[in-house]
Amino acid sequence: MNEISVLSDVIQLMENVGFPVVVTLILLIRYEFRMERLEKLSKKLSDTINELRRDIS
Repeated sequence: MNEISVLSDVIQLMENVGFPVVVTLILLIRYEFRMERLEKLSKKLSDTINELRRDIS
C-alpha cells in the first residue's frame, strides 16, 4: 500500500469512528509491535545468560 492510500484509509476511519478511537488503535498496534520485539530480545538475553552460565560451570 502506498502512503496516500494509507492516509486516505486513516482519514476515512476517523470520519467513521472518531479521532480518539483511531489514535487509540494506532497506539495499541505500535505497543503490540514493541512488546513482540521486547519478548524476542528478552528470550535472546535469557539464552545468552544461560549459555554463559554453562561456560562458567
